[in-house]
Amino acid sequence: MAIQFTAHEVKIQVRNKTKLKTFLKGLFQKEGQGLQGLQYVFCSDAYLLEMNQQFLQHDTYTDIITFELSEDPDETEGEIYISIDRVRENAQKFGVSEEKELHRVIFHGALHLCGYKDKSKKEASLMRQKEDECLAAYFAE
Repeated sequence: MAIQFTAHEVKIQVRNKTKLKTFLKGLFQKEGQGLQGLQYVFCSDAYLLEMNQQFLQHDTYTDIITFELSEDPDETEGEIYISIDRVRENAQKFGVSEEKELHRVIFHGALHLCGYKDKSKKEASLMRQKEDECLAAYFAE
């Protein structure tokens, strides 16, 4: 069960990778979801916009796109693409550190792979609650 972090044409430093990987594995375990593999790719707005257009037919900027690659619903294998440009802008917009916003988005993608949605108001509210729980637990350690 590998969790990897890579940067595509952006500079980003993910601190405490071992702690983060352990936390993410625990999150999947807590949610009762198997984890086969997880690849985080940090990229630019332009790169993620191109992916959004190509794969989802959305012509908008976004902070994250999550792909479930496994055919087994009990074993997650996923790719999560995160726009560092959006993370930085949203951190300023919401008055939080870039590190916290980055982790919010990292957890957001993992929660999507655990089955949480955010299309309706009710789903988005639950997703935000789960993100907040993850942030509080992660940064309390």
